[in-house]
Amino acid sequence: MYGFIWRHLPGNWFVKLLFALVLIAAAVFLLMEFVFPAVAPYMPFNEATVTDDGGPA
Repeated sequence: MYGFIWRHLPGNWFVKLLFALVLIAAAVFLLMEFVFPAVAPYMPFNEATVTDDGGPA
């Protein structure tokens, strides 16, 4: 997969590296801004609560 992407990026190795870093940054941005917030309400760990059981502090 990564070899396929690397072969299809234009330019020499330095330009390919810059393009790859931009692609990674774009993927992380899209995941953090749109995908993870949309999926978060459906995750089971959102129902966690902390209660005071009256024990010694």
